[in-house]
Amino acid sequence: MRHISLILGVLLCTCFGVHRENFRTCDQSGFCKRHRNLQPGTSNYVVQPSTLRISKTSLMVDVVNTKTNVRFLLQGYGLVNSIFRVKLVEAEPIRERYEIPVGISLFAEPVEEELKYHGEKDGTLTFSLGDNKMVINIDPLRLDFFISGEPVVSLNAQGLLKFEHTRTKQGWFSSLGSWFFSLLSPFRETKSENEEVAQDAEGDQKVEGTQKQDDDEPDMWEETFKGFTDSKPHGPTSVGVDIAFPGFRYVYGIPEHADSFALKTTKTTDPYRMYNLDVFEYDLYNPMALYGHVPFMVAHNEKNTVGVFFQNPAEGWIDIQSNVADKSIFKNLADFVTGNNEVPQTDTHWYFEDGIIDIFVLLGPGPKDIFKQYASLTGNTPLPPLWSLGYHQCRWNYNDQDDVRSVDQALDEFDIPYDVIWLDIEHTDSKKYFTWDVTRFSNSQEMLRNLSSKGRMMVTIVDPHLKRDDNYNTYTDARNKGLLVKNKDGNDFDGWCWPGSSSWPDFLEEHVRQWWADQFSIENYQGSAPNLYVWNDMNEPSVFNSPEITFPKDAKHLSGRENREVHNVYGMLVHRATFEGLLKRSDYKKRPFVLTRAFFAGSQRSAAVWTGDNMGEWSHLKITVPMMLSLNLAGIHFSGADVGGFFRNPDNELLTRWYQAALFQPFFRAHAHIDTKRREPYLLPEENMVIIREAIKKRYTYLPYMYLLFYESENTGMPPMRALWMEYPKETRTFEMDDEFLLGDALLVKPVVEQGQTSTTVYFPGDDIWYDIDTYKTYHGKQEVTVDAPLSKVLVCVFA
Repeated sequence: MRHISLILGVLLCTCFGVHRENFRTCDQSGFCKRHRNLQPGTSNYVVQPSTLRISKTSLMVDVVNTKTNVRFLLQGYGLVNSIFRVKLVEAEPIRERYEIPVGISLFAEPVEEELKYHGEKDGTLTFSLGDNKMVINIDPLRLDFFISGEPVVSLNAQGLLKFEHTRTKQGWFSSLGSWFFSLLSPFRETKSENEEVAQDAEGDQKVEGTQKQDDDEPDMWEETFKGFTDSKPHGPTSVGVDIAFPGFRYVYGIPEHADSFALKTTKTTDPYRMYNLDVFEYDLYNPMALYGHVPFMVAHNEKNTVGVFFQNPAEGWIDIQSNVADKSIFKNLADFVTGNNEVPQTDTHWYFEDGIIDIFVLLGPGPKDIFKQYASLTGNTPLPPLWSLGYHQCRWNYNDQDDVRSVDQALDEFDIPYDVIWLDIEHTDSKKYFTWDVTRFSNSQEMLRNLSSKGRMMVTIVDPHLKRDDNYNTYTDARNKGLLVKNKDGNDFDGWCWPGSSSWPDFLEEHVRQWWADQFSIENYQGSAPNLYVWNDMNEPSVFNSPEITFPKDAKHLSGRENREVHNVYGMLVHRATFEGLLKRSDYKKRPFVLTRAFFAGSQRSAAVWTGDNMGEWSHLKITVPMMLSLNLAGIHFSGADVGGFFRNPDNELLTRWYQAALFQPFFRAHAHIDTKRREPYLLPEENMVIIREAIKKRYTYLPYMYLLFYESENTGMPPMRALWMEYPKETRTFEMDDEFLLGDALLVKPVVEQGQTSTTVYFPGDDIWYDIDTYKTYHGKQEVTVDAPLSKVLVCVFA
């Protein structure tokens, strides 16, 4: 009954908004509470300088937690393009921790560069990479990074480093043994207090070299949420560290969150959460997790731009606070103080449920350098097919072949250009992907030929959940070959999604991804054609009857890894396998198009992304710009939001303004929920239809420019959609702006996002003269101007 109630609750969400109680807060997460409750102070982690080993491009040195005597290895690397890499791992783990293999988030092994060692002095070890430095403080462990002598990033400055080492649970037998030996204690040789017991700040003890566990501490070995129990067989294994940005007031990135572009303090809220989840009708301006995540943060001021990429696929949380830099730590901080003595600093605290500490520090020093550096690690967005940058017409669902034909013809009759029409889950036979409902799509290949004759494409949805049906060949083939994710007991995982009882292929395995790729061949995907492309939805994955509507954390992959260790890369590996399948289908001659909802660092290499189940409300139109800026900053360049909002029925004014706002965003798709009214542009009143038609035509006018920007993205890592400070890095008033944006370096776009608004205030940056692309009216840079913006007007300016 619990499962049925949960499924009904999930489905009701589509009508009544997000149910926050379905998703954990920090207080409902054991490891989040443990890390967040840490107080700044002296760290227990100390470097052992006598163990330092150095090569031309790297270093390795032992680190000891002085409270537990557990030993760790600190590894440092110099990488090309002014990047330092820092890893902290257990020296002798009981169980090998998960590290993301090269080729998933990192597209290749990073290229190393000479790391010069300058010796030990005043309790520090100093290394340089060109003009930049990394200084390792010995006692306590702290790592400081400098650009031309100025401190810009610091790890563990507040002493919040916490690495929960692998351990074994003390069972009844070992407890009995401890009780027996305690009876003998009066007859044993007395030892010093320090030898007898070493108390661990993480709640453990070392007794004569044998770890005694505090099994009474809550959430260490088992955790319950909404009636679901997480067995946690390997106990607490979280990692976390504080990362400070001295001199920086603003930080950005770590998508996906429906929040402002400049990240907010979390002092009075939950931390920003990173855990791929299916969230219906998400709320705005809060740090809740959404569908995909990239653990990449950028700090910017008028002098420098720096970035931190924390490569970890487990559930993560990030606290953010703005403070004044501690000049007692950075003795030369006063060197770049101007005006007063208070230098801003942003303090962040990152913690993940599992894995290792693996941090890339990108030292810019400018915005363009940061994007090049990040792309050198996770890869660029490949140049997409030109048609995929056009207008996409979609809804859940176009009913049948006649419906598809009528929409296609109507768009032509009303002279509304488009390139792609989409089909949602109802086109399948009982939600069995790679099939067609033959009662409604009796001749899908004829439908595809008709579209192809006009140079048009179709996209069909293919989700990763497979209906558990003995008459469904895709499922039975995966089951019989042993390709499916398991539950904690080792049986095929059985969860509920759109088809009902479902199982999921284990995309973490290369041979499973190859099997999935083969399903897209014309022979296997019967009724398909070369002009059919793919949409991967629900790939967080979404599981209606599981905790937080996704895999249980103790679900097992074929490698034996638990879901908690790898969760955030699952969806990425789904769309990567789909991308490979479309490449194979064309004999590697045609560029694929894949859309994904779930993503991770590196997703840009194989899929476009959209912002999920938004709503047809003005507030959701307004949030599209900051959400898109955040995605573009983090490498997810081919991205967009559903035009008009997925849920609810936008009025004609809102729908018109939404088309205008979206026409200069990278991915341009209209989409709507099955229960919404039909809202294809030609169904609107003529005034609105004409304005929308002109907006779509304007998109096609600028398509060569958009294509050029994606060529630039592929070669340099620069995002097509940019915050103003990315091109005008010294203009401080742009640092918080997220209601206007630049498309490339030439077009300034200011969408109208308020109901009834007929004018808008625009800031024109730089020393340039800006020209309205429609009226050629000029505006001088470095000023704010109120301009007319009637319903027929989308404000776009180009500089001279």
